[in-house]
Amino acid sequence: MSIEKLVEIIKSSDNIVFFGGAGVSTESNIPDFRSSSGLFSQKLNKNFAPEQLVSHTFYSIYPEDFFKFYKDKLIYTDAKPNKAHLSLAKLETMGKLKAVITQNIDGLHQMAGSKNVLELHGSIHRNYCTKCNTFFDLNEMLNLDGVIPYCNKCGGIVRPDVVLYEEGLDNDVISKTIDAISSADLLIIGGTSLVVYPAASFINYFKGNNIILINNSKTPYDSKADLVINESIGKVLDEVIKFL
Repeated sequence: MSIEKLVEIIKSSDNIVFFGGAGVSTESNIPDFRSSSGLFSQKLNKNFAPEQLVSHTFYSIYPEDFFKFYKDKLIYTDAKPNKAHLSLAKLETMGKLKAVITQNIDGLHQMAGSKNVLELHGSIHRNYCTKCNTFFDLNEMLNLDGVIPYCNKCGGIVRPDVVLYEEGLDNDVISKTIDAISSADLLIIGGTSLVVYPAASFINYFKGNNIILINNSKTPYDSKADLVINESIGKVLDEVIKFL
C-alpha cells in the first residue's frame, strides 16, 4: 500500500529532490563508519570515536593515523551503484528528479548516471595538494608513496576534498542545496537518520506538497513526513520504478 501511495505522489510531482545519507550506500556494501562506537589506536594508546578520527584536529595533529583510517574505512574502490542509485538516475532521466543531495562521499550517484548531484560532504574522487593546489583523482592519490600522500610536484600533503568534522560546508553547495529543496514539490529523504548537522537542517527549507521518508529505522523527522516507509531504500525505489 505504501509503495502504491508513493508511486501516485511521484506521478503527480514534477520537481522532485532526493536527500540521502549513509543508508543509501550501505546497500553497496559500504559500511556506515559511525556504526563503530570506538576505535583503538595502539600507537596513541587511546580509544577514538569515528567522528574524532575524521575531524580537522585529528588530521592536523595525527596525519598518519588520519590517512590510515581514511583509506581503510572510507574508501571502497570496488563499490558499485545499487538499486537506489540506479532508480534515482532513472527518475532524473524521466524528468521527474531535479537534484540528488547526498551526505555520502563515494560518488556512486554519478557512477549510476545521476547528473545533478550536490555533495554536502565532498568526494573521495577529488583530492588536492594543500600547498600548490594540484588536483589528484582517487587513483592518483592512492598511488602516491607513503601512508600520508605527498604531492609529487611540491611535497605538500594531498588531502581529500571532503568536509571533516569542525570544517564548514562549501558555500556554493549550500546555496544550490537550499535552492533545490525550497523549489521542490516533493522531497524524498532516504537512508539517513537525520542526526548530522548542519546537513539535516536543510530539509526545513522545503515548502512543497509532500515529504517522503524511507529509512530502515525511525528518525526525528518522521512526524513531519506525509509518508514513512521503514524498509530498504533500494528495494522501495526499485519497486517504484517498475510502476512508473
